[in-house]
Amino acid sequence: MLPLATAAQMKELDRRAIEERGVSSLELMEHAARAVADTVWELLHPEEDGFSPVLSSVSSMIVMRKKDGPPPTDEEERQAEELREIIEGKNTDPTPRIAVFCGPGNNGGDGVACARLLMEQGGCRVRAFFVGDRAKMTPDETAMEDRLTAAGGRLEDFSVDMTDRSTLEATMDCEQQKILAWLSTCDVMVDALFGIGLKRPVEGVFRTAVLQMQSRMNCPVVACDVPSGVNADTGEVLGEAVQAKVTVTFTRGKPGLYSGPGAGRAGEARIVDIGIPHDLEYQMFRALPRLEVMHQPDSQLPLRPRNAHKGDFGKLFILAGSEGCTGAPVLAARAALRTGAGLVYLGVPQEIYPIVAVKCDEAMPFPLPEDYSAILERAGGCDAALIGPGLGRSPRVKQLVLSLLTDLDLPVVLDADGINALAGHIDVLDRRRAPTVLTPHEGEFSRLTGCALPVKDRLSAARDFSRDHGCVLVLKGQGTVTAAPDGSACINATGNPGMAKGGSGDVLAGMIAALLGQKHLRQERDNTPELAAAAVCFHGLAGDLCARNFGEYAMLPADVIEALPQVLRQWCER
Repeated sequence: MLPLATAAQMKELDRRAIEERGVSSLELMEHAARAVADTVWELLHPEEDGFSPVLSSVSSMIVMRKKDGPPPTDEEERQAEELREIIEGKNTDPTPRIAVFCGPGNNGGDGVACARLLMEQGGCRVRAFFVGDRAKMTPDETAMEDRLTAAGGRLEDFSVDMTDRSTLEATMDCEQQKILAWLSTCDVMVDALFGIGLKRPVEGVFRTAVLQMQSRMNCPVVACDVPSGVNADTGEVLGEAVQAKVTVTFTRGKPGLYSGPGAGRAGEARIVDIGIPHDLEYQMFRALPRLEVMHQPDSQLPLRPRNAHKGDFGKLFILAGSEGCTGAPVLAARAALRTGAGLVYLGVPQEIYPIVAVKCDEAMPFPLPEDYSAILERAGGCDAALIGPGLGRSPRVKQLVLSLLTDLDLPVVLDADGINALAGHIDVLDRRRAPTVLTPHEGEFSRLTGCALPVKDRLSAARDFSRDHGCVLVLKGQGTVTAAPDGSACINATGNPGMAKGGSGDVLAGMIAALLGQKHLRQERDNTPELAAAAVCFHGLAGDLCARNFGEYAMLPADVIEALPQVLRQWCER
């Protein structure tokens, strides 16, 4: 796992490093800029694929005139020729061109320093553009501009506002047109507009700069700390946001790079050390709830005891299925068995039992008896329970779910319609003392809590719910969040859009329940959050393997189950 930090925490850590430890803020900025410059250099020198002529839709838009308008003047012809030379010059001179967009804060200072370092390295043409009000420049950014000037560079003003495209051509002067034409020929752009501080929508010239970084799909963008337009804490896209190829983030990852829409804008997120003392970082974060991102399991699965029998690896009770939903219970049961469950008892309604029984080989399906005490006795004799996949929302189902939650003194995973049954009855969850894991997607979470959709701050919503109700919450979606009652949380970084198909949640729920039921995986302290997060990660890794083998369009939840042996074998102790 890799540690994360909120924007407020990072600002406080920077302050303490500078004020209490005497770390030079300019030195931190230089280190950050060097990491960004190195990333730009990597992108400029991939394996040689040949040289492609530049075609620019932006410049074409600038030099066009209305067909029914007056003929161009001599001055307009001269300006058009200058623009053509900028474009065509790229075809005759393949020297890489780099544009660095710098805002008025210290993130902009990182950009200015990056431009100087790239210029000093040579072998490329670099232009740095200042966006915003120069009166708001920080002292550190001003110092970096002085260094850029001393090295022979210049921080140019970028003042093009494309908010009103209908008046753009009439208000844009020749120099602004030249800037846009040059930008259309760039090989790499650097986004150093905002960093972690943005909280409101991107507007005006900042929006224009973001749009310029979006305008050429084949021009990669390297973002400093966080792509501009993305909320560093929530991943919310604030109006417009940069689509980065690589985001170089400093000291610790930011939650918005891994959760919500921001995860799709960050590209490859690289966490780099910029010189903040490690002991200071440890002192500040050791007393805070853990906040991490998981790219791979935190530890390997332990070897199974040689003298164990099937009962030692968990008796799992699954309550699932309804008419029209016969696949959900089967997928959940198969996933549980593939994840190591020793025995799986699958209770389904009488009317679908014949169908489910034909589909199951290793799991043991049975028709649910009418007598509640018989159901409770079967479930109570198990080590863990999964309630909800495809269960339906009838009044009888709702009462059955609430009764089992009240009476069972064992770990329960509540999924799908099991979660829906809790709506209006959250007190039943509050009274539970045994571990409980809820696995809602945002729609189910909204029905349960009444929150608006989309959930803008997924991390805070999950942490607050988990803390308030004493359960583990697995809030599914882009960057699935696993939150624990103590405030700790883990954002999952595995998985892909090919997993967004009916049945994927059933597979995940079965996997979580299987891990919770295996005695040799449980610890003396309650490690339910860690086991749930591990299951989410394994689920995503299996999905990524399927995407490589079948493609995101064709892969199925059943394929994910079949990929689990390869994934779990890799993460078992030898």
